[in-house]
Amino acid sequence: MRALITGITGQDGSYLADMLLEKGYEIIGMVRRSSTESFERINHIKDAITLIQADLLDQLSIVNLIEEFRPAEVYNLAAQSFVPTSWNQPVLTGEFDAIGVTRMLEAIKLVDKKIRFYQASSSEMFGKVQEVPQSETTPFHPRSPYGVAKVYGHWITVNYRESYNIHANSGILFNHESPRRGLEFVTRKITHGVARIKLGLADQLALGNLDAKRDWGFAGDYVRAMWLMLQQDKPGDYVIATGETHSVEDFVKLAFGHVDLDYRQYVVTDPRFVRPAEVDLLQGDASRARKNLKWELTVDFEQLVKMMVDADLERLATAVK
Repeated sequence: MRALITGITGQDGSYLADMLLEKGYEIIGMVRRSSTESFERINHIKDAITLIQADLLDQLSIVNLIEEFRPAEVYNLAAQSFVPTSWNQPVLTGEFDAIGVTRMLEAIKLVDKKIRFYQASSSEMFGKVQEVPQSETTPFHPRSPYGVAKVYGHWITVNYRESYNIHANSGILFNHESPRRGLEFVTRKITHGVARIKLGLADQLALGNLDAKRDWGFAGDYVRAMWLMLQQDKPGDYVIATGETHSVEDFVKLAFGHVDLDYRQYVVTDPRFVRPAEVDLLQGDASRARKNLKWELTVDFEQLVKMMVDADLERLATAVK
């Protein structure tokens, strides 16, 4: 089996590539030509995969890529994925996260409609939630340019599935984290900050809204759900979540507690990190995925937080030696 992964250098792309290699897949990774591109997350598998330059902003490059390699499966994980950046770059976010999905689907339609397609949808599409918990039938009410663009990407995937009989799937993934999470994301910002404070490299951690509630899981579990969707006879859309909700403050308390520190002595609130329109509560209902995909979690919230803190402690301790 040959799989194309866009966004292979990201958190999810790297975990997915690890898993597919274990299953014997040939991996084609699509990367942008960028002066800031980091291959840190895939350095350990670079010799086992093929990296090809193409861009979601360039239709012809995508068509040529799919035509040359004819993958059986395409996982579209590339995106402008940081919500705060979408406020500063809303048009670019729309180009990548909305129109970019259309370009990928159009390439599949043109080259080979038998290709199975996965679109990375997001719990941010629910935004100002209409019900708790959120399932596949919950109405969308996005609260950021990122969320709006993801809604477009989601519905264009449904449209190509229904219009052209493409095995096109959307995974509505709730927040999923790992030691490979980028430092700009609040969870990694917390665990990295905790490690710095514990090692005497910092004395405070500035955060935004501590009351925001999220449904946090482990990225390694969530990429398994992506693969399972593409193994089904019929395509569909699936919420992938733990079903539990925790506040940012819960995350902070657990992370500091893991290294025997009281977070109240170190955390300060900075209004610069508060969103213009906050998403207050996300909690997913993944019962459809558990039933149809036989998907299960292997890492719980507490294990996830401790795993991330331990990884950052190890990284920083090595760096300061």
